[in-house]
Amino acid sequence: MYRPSHKELNRKLKNARELSAQQRLSIVEPFSFAADAIELGYDIEDLCAIVSSLLNEIISDYYVGDRPPQRSYEDCIQGADLFAFVWQSTVLPAKVYCKFALVDDWLWIVSLHKSRRN
Repeated sequence: MYRPSHKELNRKLKNARELSAQQRLSIVEPFSFAADAIELGYDIEDLCAIVSSLLNEIISDYYVGDRPPQRSYEDCIQGADLFAFVWQSTVLPAKVYCKFALVDDWLWIVSLHKSRRN
């Protein structure tokens, strides 16, 4: 089976947007996340607003993750599917990479930084 399909990705993005709007958001690695926030030029206190705005820019065509999705090895989201996207953001002045997981009605941000892809 070829997954994630566009339909599955659209469903995951919709769910991620809803969870972000409800501020049901958590960070897997807060220290490295803070450094990436500085590099992208936003204040970590604005995290929920920034993530919500960024999620509204993402479409399923921007998916760059594995097929099937990579599974997390992090203790807090062990075994969860990871969804990775790269796009040119209009919210932040950069090409952005975002990887997230959805676990127990929480949006877990695994990575959010400037894209290191060419």
